[in-house]
Amino acid sequence: MSTPTTKVIAVTGASSGIGEATARRLAADGHSLLLGARRTERLEALAAEITALGGTAAGRRLDVTEAADVRDFVRAARDLYGRVDVLVNNAGIMPLSPLEEARTREWDRMIDVNLRGVLHGIAAALPVMRAQGGGHIVNVASVGAYEVTPTAAVYCATKFAVRAISEGLRKESAGDVRVTVVSPGVTASELADHITDAAAREAMRSYRKVAIPAGAIADAIAYAVSQPPEVDVNEIVVRPSASAQ
Repeated sequence: MSTPTTKVIAVTGASSGIGEATARRLAADGHSLLLGARRTERLEALAAEITALGGTAAGRRLDVTEAADVRDFVRAARDLYGRVDVLVNNAGIMPLSPLEEARTREWDRMIDVNLRGVLHGIAAALPVMRAQGGGHIVNVASVGAYEVTPTAAVYCATKFAVRAISEGLRKESAGDVRVTVVSPGVTASELADHITDAAAREAMRSYRKVAIPAGAIADAIAYAVSQPPEVDVNEIVVRPSASAQ
């Protein structure tokens, strides 16, 4: 597989946090980007900022819970730039709560965004990448893919699943499509804004007092993307150095 030095990269959840930082970092590295999220005004501002700095980026409204929407997003990247070298499955939510509260709508939403969204991305990108002779799928998981904490059972379950799916995809795609899981520890982002349970929200405020910038995760993604074709970076876990979590 021949991989170009500068690549076409599609990023989901690109309107804030890790996705936004990743877009800036990858654009600075010279890659061409299609940015997806539901908040189109933020995407347009980010794409305009990148373009003004000499980079190449466009934005497109994207709801990762809709399989057809994700297929259209990947096709749009291919139509715009001629190929899709990398898909960064970054979109995610984290409305934590104890299981006994049975907030089933929030559970369903986490499963739809965090898990089905990743599957939709894989289903959309894999045929395109195989047809062009290769590609790279980067799935953003969490340290919650390695441990479970109170109020986070469903969130962690989605991230455990993302890690498992990524490993299965890696084994099925060896030598063809590279697969990387990047698992952030506590990172400055809007992720905790989805928490509606008062006790869980307050606990997360304390938990997140020590956080790394979203740019640290963007750097990890950029590292994996930058490796030569014969190198497949499978997993990267990035935590604050001052935190045991």
